[in-house]
Amino acid sequence: MAQVDVRSQTGGTAGSVDLDDALFGIEPNVAVMHQVVTAQLAARRSGTQSTLTRAEARGGGAKPWAQKGTGRSRQGSIRSPQWRGGGVALGPKPRSYAQKTPKKMVRLALRSALSDRASEGKVVVVDGWAFESPRTKDAVAALTALGIEGRVLVVAERSDENTWKSFANLPQVHVLSPGELNAYDVLVNDHVVFTTATLPVTAPAASQASAPPVVVDEDEAGEEE
Repeated sequence: MAQVDVRSQTGGTAGSVDLDDALFGIEPNVAVMHQVVTAQLAARRSGTQSTLTRAEARGGGAKPWAQKGTGRSRQGSIRSPQWRGGGVALGPKPRSYAQKTPKKMVRLALRSALSDRASEGKVVVVDGWAFESPRTKDAVAALTALGIEGRVLVVAERSDENTWKSFANLPQVHVLSPGELNAYDVLVNDHVVFTTATLPVTAPAASQASAPPVVVDEDEAGEEE
């Protein structure tokens, strides 16, 4: 089981913690990560684009010229798709782009993404955020002290309002609660920063009174049934 140092907000070392191999030590499944991220981005699409068909385009009620005798090709309406200002053939209409993704694939993609970041040494654990008040300058100083550069995903407790507000104005930092952790946000950021309270573990450690929030591996639970 891999270990990482627990850092303080000022950059010092405050001990170490084990990373759960079931979450941070598996071989990343690239194909599953790709499929899950694609589905997640597809679900974000609004799907509101719309074009007019020949039935919806304004005008074109009369036949432009006689069927025969003019020497020109027959036309029934000036709102046919081949006409300028006519309707669009097979154009986009409002629709949902959401894809159904099995829950096991979503969990595997998240574990693969976390394992990929851990293998690169991009998982950081701090003992806790101690912002006395919401202040962007303090958030920048904390990241500098921790030696974190680039895009950063901070996993913080929802009740830690000072932390959320301190990082809110930093465009390169994205803050999530433990329940919102997902493969896309892990992969799109260079570093993932947990606190000892938000570091995910699997079900076997849930019996400990001081255990952090649990990410249950339902794959194994389903097999045992």
